Amino acid sequence: MFTLLLVTAAAVGANAQLLYRISGNGLSQDSYIVGTFHIAPVSFADSISGVYDALNNTEQVCGELDMTEMMNPEKLMNMQKAMMLGDGATLSTLLNEEQLAKLNSTLNKLMGADLTNPMVKMQLDNITPAALETQLSLLMALKHSPDFDMTNPFDGYFQKLAQQEGKPVKGLETLDFQTETLYKGTSMERQMERLMCLCDNYDYMYMLAERLAKAYYTQNLDSIKEVMDEKLNTSCDATDEENDRLIYNRNRNWLAQMPMIMKQKPTFFAVGAAHLVGEKGVIEGLRKAGYTVTGVK
Repeated sequence: MFTLLLVTAAAVGANAQLLYRISGNGLSQDSYIVGTFHIAPVSFADSISGVYDALNNTEQVCGELDMTEMMNPEKLMNMQKAMMLGDGATLSTLLNEEQLAKLNSTLNKLMGADLTNPMVKMQLDNITPAALETQLSLLMALKHSPDFDMTNPFDGYFQKLAQQEGKPVKGLETLDFQTETLYKGTSMERQMERLMCLCDNYDYMYMLAERLAKAYYTQNLDSIKEVMDEKLNTSCDATDEENDRLIYNRNRNWLAQMPMIMKQKPTFFAVGAAHLVGEKGVIEGLRKAGYTVTGVK
């Protein structure tokens, strides 16, 4: 049920800070890392103190993903295929009557229509529970970020600015990897359980989405960490394996790549800030590796 928090959530921190300077440990020039909220409007960048100076003072931008991959038809087809049930299966046949009623109730709250609507049924009935959970979580989050422009995503904005200056853009992982991580790492039984958890706890999840958005837009990262740390103490909570797959294993992979990237060129990293904090977070990982990481005011 915490797809909203672990995937689209993008700011967790200890010092109410979004932008950090990375220095020392043999770096000849500083690099920077900013925590993003993937559905924030690009205008929010103006509120992040020092972000444009950081961009100007670096020679390349590195995101979770090189956003040009999102324009690759083959890779997008692979993602779309991973989101589909296939073999003639549908959510309407996988879910029992009670589960289907709960899902339709949630769809009506978020979309004003449900699977009894032919258009909705055509669009949603053939996708996996994991894909639908992600879409519903996104819709829930968008209720609190009404200015989001899907054609101009926040993470891609920093990459566009780099490209306009003739600076190279990199990704820490590929779209194929993200497809595997989001849609192929969980059993069908667990996917259905998580989808029902979202439906059963709709009001709670909606409240968390509201608190998360408010905390990010006020750059109150301590408050976002509180949201991330909340538990229902039921099977709806993310398991250790799910947290590793969605956050901590990825953090380790990024930390293995970042030293060489920063050594080659001073770099502006823009990643979901859920990856930044905690003992297993990127900031602490960089410090343990010998770098000095300080907030930019």
